[in-house]
Parts: sequence; structure tokens; C-alpha cells
Amino acid sequence: MASYLQVENISKSYGTKVLFDKISFNINEGDKIALIAPNGTGKTSLLSILAGKDSSDSGGEIKFLKDISTAFLEQNYEFNPENTVFTEVFSKTEQLFNVVREYNEAVLTDDRKRQERAISDMDRVDGWSYDSKIKQILTPLNLIHLDRKMKELSGGEVKRVALASLLLRDADFLILDEPTNHLDIEAIEFLEEYLKKSRCTLFMVTHDRYFLDRICNVIFELDGGRLFVYKGNYEYYLEKREERIANFTAETDKARNLLRRELEWIHATPCARSGKAKYRINAFHDLQERASGRIEEKNIKMEFGSSRLGKKVINCSHVTLHYGNQCMLKDFTYNFARFEKLGIVGTNGVGKSTFLNMLTGAVQPDSGVIDVGETIKFGYYHQAGLSFREDQRVFDIVHDIAETVTMANGDRIPVNTFLNHFLFPPSMQFVKVGSLSGGERRRLYLLTVLMRSPNFLILDEPTNDLDILTMNILEEYLKEFHGCLLIVSHDRYFLDKLADHIFIFEGDGKVKDYIGKCSEWRSYIHDLRSRGNGDGHIASGNKKNYVPSSEELSSPKKKKYSWKEQREMERLEVKMEALNAEKAELEEALSSGSLSSDKITEVSLRYALLKDELDEMEMRYLELL
Repeated sequence: MASYLQVENISKSYGTKVLFDKISFNINEGDKIALIAPNGTGKTSLLSILAGKDSSDSGGEIKFLKDISTAFLEQNYEFNPENTVFTEVFSKTEQLFNVVREYNEAVLTDDRKRQERAISDMDRVDGWSYDSKIKQILTPLNLIHLDRKMKELSGGEVKRVALASLLLRDADFLILDEPTNHLDIEAIEFLEEYLKKSRCTLFMVTHDRYFLDRICNVIFELDGGRLFVYKGNYEYYLEKREERIANFTAETDKARNLLRRELEWIHATPCARSGKAKYRINAFHDLQERASGRIEEKNIKMEFGSSRLGKKVINCSHVTLHYGNQCMLKDFTYNFARFEKLGIVGTNGVGKSTFLNMLTGAVQPDSGVIDVGETIKFGYYHQAGLSFREDQRVFDIVHDIAETVTMANGDRIPVNTFLNHFLFPPSMQFVKVGSLSGGERRRLYLLTVLMRSPNFLILDEPTNDLDILTMNILEEYLKEFHGCLLIVSHDRYFLDKLADHIFIFEGDGKVKDYIGKCSEWRSYIHDLRSRGNGDGHIASGNKKNYVPSSEELSSPKKKKYSWKEQREMERLEVKMEALNAEKAELEEALSSGSLSSDKITEVSLRYALLKDELDEMEMRYLELL
């Protein structure tokens, strides 16, 4: 198997902080590698060095196999805000895009030689599968409206554009930095399946443990500036890491015992040190170094107190909310129970964050009542994070909130001690926020929420930019949290560990309550789809989820339509009529002969996506008949 990448003796430091020192490794063709390390220890720096965006402090060597193509997905995707989605996606496909464009232009001319060259180039880059590749990637990423400006997109939509442009390049070697951040579950599952089936070689940083476990066959761990390699999945990594730490500890203890005996020998006689056996003295110094070695398990201590929670929590009665012309919530009724742990899922833009803002009073509903108990004290971790000034110091941010923090046992501790518990030692407490990594900023924001002792904790995408170790500790704290917990997340592993049931935001104001784990819901949806049951939406009552029996799933459709089915058929008829009209316009434009080459490509892509959308609607309509 070919060696795609050889790395020798690369290092990176910031000031006195050493991220990694003269590390070396090899990546073979077909390897799918995940890099795991705490925040601020060099994950993004290492990826940037491999991608040529940064350089090693110690020189070293980074050698890719000749002629292989590489692509890099950065956490913060840079784009032209004035570009349309179409321009942004396909301008990054470089050679393939140019070849297809040249072919489209050539077939409109009478130049036989130009046409032959264009056909030859299409053969060389497999341009004939361009349309199918576009459908394979853009449709599941829900990138349909290609004429929208990039500046109009949400963070999740920008991430999908970045992924589409990267995947369409079909590179041999992918370098991905947190690819699942800001993606909804549908998009994550698509990317998961795509990468599992792809023959590409992969090196990525991710906090999504299901995603990592199902794709990767090798795990790299950065620990104390050194790199450790585990040939296996996430479960294998956890087992072998424990063994490595246990073995290291045993060797260190053995070295300390030997050191004590050597010390006795060194001091045993009144002879001068120079008279002792030189090899024994050299061995003594070696033992000293080994005995002083240790693995620092820096764990966050989450032992916060929480305010008393009364019997009445939040009661929602027939709540409806619109945002512009979009219905975000329709006739929603639910009474939150004490100590309830609830997850919220749904595609981007269906109203999850708006719902949270409504519960906390930042947004008022159009109708209905939200009755909040008198004892409720919210702690709200926003998806966007907290806006810190770059020149603010870590200590000042926390000290401005409170001088002391109440812990779970009732003790009050000063903020400098509290910061130590959250892995901000004295050397970092007076560092400016501008010097912190993205994960360290997230950790700082999280502690500012928890230190206020909330009893109703709302977490909107809390796992973005947190490292896996911090997430494990956060999960253990939240499992024992003595209050209500509401989590919006696309991290299936995180939700499975914490949520007793989930609200599914389906769009058009509809919310379903599924009693069970997130992964069970996804399995249920996939099972429905495999049986050909439309889009897999859950049929349910007002508040509890309804799971049909196998007899009901296999029984023929009733001829008497329910009110819901009639409304769905009416909506489908309206949408299909509009799409058929747009389809006719596109066909007329393509046959006019007046379009530029770029416009021909854009219209052709829209036509292909629209045709797929119509096919799906027609299939659903037939199922309802």
C-alpha cells in the first residue's frame, strides 16, 4: 500500500507553550485517521501545517506522494460574500469545472477540432459523471437554491457549501477540521456514509464520536507534545489509551523504586562522588529522568451548585409563533417536569433556537401562554457563543460576574481557584481572549454560564469546538445536574447519553415528542424509509410519539384520507404545479440558444436538481393516493 504522506520532525510552539515537538508519522493510502487532543494543544495547527497554511518551527519534512490531490476543510471557511452559491461551489472545483464549461461551449460551435479536444478532456477527468456527482452531493446537503448570495446564508448553510465544494473536487487526500460543526443530523449522516464508501485517504479532527467511530480505522492522539498511534476505532483507542497510561505509571513507579536504591548507594560510603563507578552515576541520572516523568490527566472539575427548583417549571399552552411568513411553532402545548432532560433536533432553520429564545422570554409568541415558574433560574449557552473583547483577560471576564462561586457542597471559592477547576491555571488567567483557541473560548463561555447556579439549563449546540475529553466530563456533570436540562444538538452520541426523550422540529410549526434515544429515532426513520414510507416523518399524537406496528406499516393505504393526508396532498399539488412551471421555463431557456456558457451550466444544474425534487414529490403523491 502506497505511502501518501511522510512527516518527519515537525514542531510548533506559541511563546513558551510547546504544542508538539519533533513529531513524525506516516499515512498510507486508504487510511482514515482521526486526531484527538485537548483544546489548545495543537490540533488545528497540525492540520494547517499539513495543508501548507502554516509552517513547522523546527523545519522537518512534509512529503506527499507525487501527483496526489489534496483538499483542506478549515473550521472558518473563507468565501466571497457577493458570490452566489453556484459560483462559490463550482469555482472551487477548478479543473473539472473548466473542462465541463469548455465542453458546453464547444458543442454550441461548429469547430470540430475544439469539440474533439473537449470530448477528450471530458474522458480524462470523467466529466460525463459530473451531473450525477452534483446530484449525489448537492441534493442531500439541501443546496437547491444556487442563486442565493453567500452573505445571506446561515452558518450551517455556509458549512454545507464548503463541504460541497470540497467533495466535488474528489481529492485523493482530505484534511478536515471539525467537518460536522454546524451540520444537522441529516447532513452528518450523509457525510458519514459518503466518507465510509469513499476510497479517499482522510485525516481529520472531529468531536463527533459516532461519526469518528464509524469512519476512522486509525486514531492519532496528541498528548504532552508527543504523538501516539492507535490502529483501530474509538472504542479500541479508549481501551489502549488506558493500557498506555497504566503501563507508563507502572514503569515510572518501578523507576522510582530503583531510584531510591540508587540514592542509598550514592550516599552509602564517604567516598567522593568521582570515585564511584561512572556507569552507576550515569544510570542514576537516567533513572532520575524516568522517575520524574508523568502523564498529566488534566480534568475539569464540574462541581457547581444549582438553585432550588420548585414544583412548577414551565407550562406552554397552545403556543403559536411566526417569523415573517414562516410558521415556527403551531398550537404547541407541553408542561415541563422537574429534573427533565430533553433533547431538541431538526434541520437548520426550522425554529429550534427561536423556541429557546421564546422560553426564556427574549421572543414573544403570537398567541398562547408560556407560564414560567417563580423559582426558575435560566442558564443559557447560546450557539453563537459570548462576544468577548479580544483585549479582555480571562480572569476579568469571570471576576466581573462574581468574586466567588458556589460549589455543589455549598462551599464558596474565589474565582482564581474556580478557573483552575476549568483548566485555566494561573499562567492563563491573565492571558487575553485573543490568544485563546476556539475551544478554550467555548470552555470559558461555558463556565460563565454554569457559575451562575442555574436550575433550568439550556444548551444550544454545546459540543461545537469542545474537545472529546471536555465533552466526556461535561456529560458526567449533566447526568447528575439537579435541575431541568434542554439541549439542542446534532451530536447523536451526546444526546444518547443525556436526553430521556427528544422534540423533533419538522418544519411548518410541527413538533413531535419521541420517547427514546436519538439513535433509536434515527434507526426508526431509516427503517421507515427502507420500507418506502415517504420522508420518514413520525406520525404522532399531540404530545407522545406514536410508533406504528409492523402490521400497520405493511398494510395498504386506506382510501379514506385523514385531514392531515388531505392537507399534504393539497400542498404537494401546489408545489408540483410551481415546480413544473419553473421546469418549463428552464427548458425554454436551454433551447433558446441565447445563454452564456456559465448560465447554461447554472441552468442545467438547477434543472437536474428540480427534476429530482419533482420525482420525489410525485412518488409521495402516488403513495398517498
